[in-house]
Amino acid sequence: MEYTKKSGFATLVGRPNVGKSTLMNHLIGQKIAITSDKPQTTRNRIQTVYTDERGQIIFLDTPGIHKAKNKLGEYMVNVAEHTLKEVDVILWLVEPTTFIGAGERHIAEQLNRVKTPVILVINKIDTVKNQDEILTFINAYKDICPFAEIVPVSALRKRNTDVLLEQIFKYLPYGPQYYDEDTVTDQPMRQIAAELIREKALRLLSDEIPHGIAVTIEKMTERENGIMDIEASIICEKDSHKGIIIGKGGSMLKKIGSAARREIEDMMETQVNLQLWVKVRREWRDSEIYMKNYGYDAKDV
Repeated sequence: MEYTKKSGFATLVGRPNVGKSTLMNHLIGQKIAITSDKPQTTRNRIQTVYTDERGQIIFLDTPGIHKAKNKLGEYMVNVAEHTLKEVDVILWLVEPTTFIGAGERHIAEQLNRVKTPVILVINKIDTVKNQDEILTFINAYKDICPFAEIVPVSALRKRNTDVLLEQIFKYLPYGPQYYDEDTVTDQPMRQIAAELIREKALRLLSDEIPHGIAVTIEKMTERENGIMDIEASIICEKDSHKGIIIGKGGSMLKKIGSAARREIEDMMETQVNLQLWVKVRREWRDSEIYMKNYGYDAKDV
């Protein structure tokens, strides 16, 4: 059978906080991956699907490649590095700069070990005042890896993203469509709801807490009238963190809950009754049992 459309897998890699999730959400056309100004917000591979008349791209958004500090960090790095060998094309996102630091060089080492075509995506070009400078950023990077393409974009302002899609399709094989054309993600609703709650916590809490939190959905049931009841727990590592997450008179927890509820309602297109609790699990990021309970299973890698 001869296929007339292209179909394949692309992954986004890059240091934490270069805009991978923002770019993927824009390409897909709706919010799936959580975004935050805190690094390391993506903990699992998030699979999303883009379909148009040219075919289908399945995006794997991985955790940022970085040096691990604990078991959770090791898990995240393993997931990212494992993905590089499974896909048809790799998008490496970098910021517009001529300085190539140790973090970028570490990623370049990984990419030079694989045969997969790599597209260098210079993101955040909306922050560059003189657009001629983009050529100097391209020159700084062009010899670090044998890039298939180099594409400057602004994920936030949606600049040049159509060119990027064109380049991705160029490197995909012809093949069957893996998903229906209306599918945008393979993530279960429970997982997306948990990630949206975690995103709001990351945005609203102070810097010392976020990496030490996880979110679990304890219960998710739909009433006859269509209202969705969700009970969720925010897991933290210290009693002092619990106090900060709850806030004075429960004010912070209410803020997190109402911000998350609005987005979950938009996603599910129904009214949501969200109840949040906070639990302390000391040093859960170094416990394989807790990590597995919270959805991070090293055996998956």
